[in-house]
Amino acid sequence: MDKDWSEKNKEIQKLLSKEVTFGEAIRKLIEFRDELFQQITWIVEGYPEKAFYQMPFAGAKGYHSKTLAYSIWHIFRIEDIVAHEMIAGDEQILFRDDHLSAIASPIITTGNELEGEEIAEFSKKLSVQELYLYAKAVKESTDQLLLRLQYKDLKRTFSEDIKQKLTESKCVSEDENAFWLIDYWCGKDVKGLIQMPFSRHWIMHIEAMQRIKNRLCKIARKGIDPVAICGLSCNHCFLGEWCGGCRTEYNACSFATCSEGRICPNVKCCNEKNIDGCYECGELETCEKGFYVPSNDGANAAKAQSLYIRKHGKKEFLKVQTRLHEKYEFEKVQEILGQDYKEALQILEEN
Repeated sequence: MDKDWSEKNKEIQKLLSKEVTFGEAIRKLIEFRDELFQQITWIVEGYPEKAFYQMPFAGAKGYHSKTLAYSIWHIFRIEDIVAHEMIAGDEQILFRDDHLSAIASPIITTGNELEGEEIAEFSKKLSVQELYLYAKAVKESTDQLLLRLQYKDLKRTFSEDIKQKLTESKCVSEDENAFWLIDYWCGKDVKGLIQMPFSRHWIMHIEAMQRIKNRLCKIARKGIDPVAICGLSCNHCFLGEWCGGCRTEYNACSFATCSEGRICPNVKCCNEKNIDGCYECGELETCEKGFYVPSNDGANAAKAQSLYIRKHGKKEFLKVQTRLHEKYEFEKVQEILGQDYKEALQILEEN
């Protein structure tokens, strides 16, 4: 488990145990859930549709053996069922807002009964954008539920009537790989449900999603030119595990994800000019498009790198990047090259 996330979760569970710190625990839990959900948002916004039904770890033991789409569905079906059927006693978000037809899911269960290729086939049928909207709605609904809870509610347990209600809802499959969930949930009090479906369960599956997308990016980048169109080195980028690079469909670079159609302005411009990269453009020195926009603190460092590539070629550029990373400890290249592209170019020349 991610060390930082594990420590945050431990702190929250400790605070939940005392009435005097209960309010702080709920506040920190919601903040933590925001942080975790941001990971899902980045994945949904940064990767192509086919990424969500790929199984790069098929056959492995662990949550990473699933798909990205399945993981999102599973996390939030469980939360929706537990939050509404058990704790709030009202209608699930899936049915209340007709998310089911929008997502185009063939099932209403948690998906625990699905195995192997069934998971991939199920994932292909889902609308990822609608699934994301459903996940967001469930999260926000649960956050509101958490804020309404009082410390005394934490010890509330669940009767046989709740077990029967869950069984009759058909939201948990009768398959042996799934039906155990009902006894598991009903064996906990409200505090126990907060500790698992609403927090730790998220951590385990989101970490698995990170492993999946990292592997997909690695596969996508195999044999691909590691020099980005704007002049950055994908081999040395601190987002290397997150991004497949702008020469692949797995482009999660900031200027791609925040641009129309998820196409970086630098990529669009070079494609229109039919050139390999900005380093082949005669307007490079004065360009303010995409990565070179003045408000970007890495603009001039990127421009210096493109100028270096123009003069020395990609092979030498990658070598100098390696030397810089061996010589200095840094994440973003502007930390070393600074804010003046002429001075940055000189630093590259000297290394």
